[in-house]
Amino acid sequence: MLDALKKAVKEAKEKSKPRNFTQSIDIVINLKDVNFKDPQNKMRQEIVLPHGKGKEVKIGIFAEGDMALRGKKLKVQVFSKKELKTISEDKRKARKMANTYDFFIAQADMMPFIGKALGPVLGRRNKMPVTVPPTAPLEPIVEKLKNSIRINTRETPIVQAIIGNETMDDDKITENGMAVLNAVKRKYEGMNVLGSVYVKTTMGPVIKVI
Repeated sequence: MLDALKKAVKEAKEKSKPRNFTQSIDIVINLKDVNFKDPQNKMRQEIVLPHGKGKEVKIGIFAEGDMALRGKKLKVQVFSKKELKTISEDKRKARKMANTYDFFIAQADMMPFIGKALGPVLGRRNKMPVTVPPTAPLEPIVEKLKNSIRINTRETPIVQAIIGNETMDDDKITENGMAVLNAVKRKYEGMNVLGSVYVKTTMGPVIKVI
């Protein structure tokens, strides 16, 4: 699989026409023989890519006091309880915030308020925050999330994820792709669920891996 994936990544780059922006590279995994009527079979998780996805990851922190100060030092957007209250009272602002940020971190004692005020908006997007104690070190959590992607199959037997961009080294993109494939295999351990696998750039042709 490793060699086939690396070959497909190289071909996807070569066959992609130049664009006026840096294209992402996606892996698309079609699953077979998985009963998605069983909620346990849905894949809904975060995967850490060894080399990141080659794209800025926006992280928001819901915090106050010392945690808020530490979040600002990491140059991460921090939202206070007062700011969240204002945002939650405007559905358009709430949706915009949920769509703007890839991940959220929340101070544990703010979660009851967050759940009530923003739960429906964040929950629908599979973006409920990572909850941490007020004294938890933020830097390792932020660094981990910067290299993470989120998978949510919903009702469709397809896993599609960014594994890099066209400027990244082929080997690094391939290792990222293998991280996604291995996560799928662990999720459906003992099942032969890989129907087909493809890679593609944002606007390029689809290249078959298997």
